[in-house]
Amino acid sequence: MSSQNNQPQVRRRRVFYIPGYDPIHPRRYRELYRKESQMQAKISRYEISISPKPSDTTYGWHVQSSQDGFEVEADVQVLVWSDIVRDSMATSIPATYMQLFRTAWIYVASGALKSLMSLRKGPVIAALYPVVMLIVQLGLALALAFGVTMLLWPVMGSPGIAVAIIAAWALLYWFRKKDNRLFAYYLMHDYAYSAALRGAVPAELKQRLVEFKDHIRAALETDVDEVLVVGHSSGAHLGVIALAELIRDRGLPPDGPKLSFLTLGQVVPMVSFLPDAQDLRTDLQFLSIQRALTWVDISAPGDGCAFALCDPVSVSGVATEQKRWPLVLSAAFTQTLSPERWQELRWRFFQLHFQYLCAFDRPGVYDYFRITAGPLTLGQRFSGRNPSKSRIDHAVSKYRSVRG
Repeated sequence: MSSQNNQPQVRRRRVFYIPGYDPIHPRRYRELYRKESQMQAKISRYEISISPKPSDTTYGWHVQSSQDGFEVEADVQVLVWSDIVRDSMATSIPATYMQLFRTAWIYVASGALKSLMSLRKGPVIAALYPVVMLIVQLGLALALAFGVTMLLWPVMGSPGIAVAIIAAWALLYWFRKKDNRLFAYYLMHDYAYSAALRGAVPAELKQRLVEFKDHIRAALETDVDEVLVVGHSSGAHLGVIALAELIRDRGLPPDGPKLSFLTLGQVVPMVSFLPDAQDLRTDLQFLSIQRALTWVDISAPGDGCAFALCDPVSVSGVATEQKRWPLVLSAAFTQTLSPERWQELRWRFFQLHFQYLCAFDRPGVYDYFRITAGPLTLGQRFSGRNPSKSRIDHAVSKYRSVRG
């Protein structure tokens, strides 16, 4: 992989964080970074602090850190698409059930689900969970309606049916109000949004990605030492699209900052395995051969919501002989978290999916806060490292077409 000189090169860094499918305001990421960076700094014995950025049209924060005898400054910016997520989630209960059946049909009829099941079972189970949960909820509502009808029919006759329908609807509404604990609607909207166009990028998201590209381009034309793009979960494949378009459009400044790409807990196959995802597959192939880029993919088998250690380029069937990236590595939760912490988290699937952005009490090669606020570029930090031996790097997807 990269053979960059390991003499520290970073004094100033720009970081662009692309969240996954998340409707919550990006301030949650600032608070998470503040809290977890302090914990990691205490464990790893370095100093780090964050402060607000001057008011502008973007959302982010400023980081100052002292690590290994070097002072580093970083400006972190969240590339926001939570408004698009919220709009996609603003559907009625009947519309959500229509999404359920349509999304299930797309994955099953296309053969994508069968291909995905040959990779990691965890994310496939996570994808099936909202389908099963919503069907169970519907079944309970229908059972309630039947029971109320049987109870009231002898007394009220046909008006009892209206009461039964109201009772069933009230139960479905109650389930939706409790979705902050059940996550059935949230996950259903997530998978439905990705599959709505059978893998093609929705128009509103395509336009937002142009804006992402422009933000990154502007940073590459400043005097910082590294521009680091971090894509988490669904944000990983959004980062692929934005960076591929950026490089394809005008290339990279010849004397500009190092461009680095870090993907965390990626779920790329959920989209790239779909029939009409030619654009994403094309961008995966294009980005994988770029020499002016460092791309490291971090995941962990303990994260049941990610396609852990699945090389997103190779499994999508678009790897070529010129492929250089990504370098696929494991965050190894069972080793980098203490036994007590692992036992506490192992069944908290959503919390584990965000662990990449958090502190580790037994940090290994992966430390999010050294990567985003330390003196080494991403390429330097992982220079000479071999990819994980347990990675999956053979073609799996049934659909492998790319744009000519």
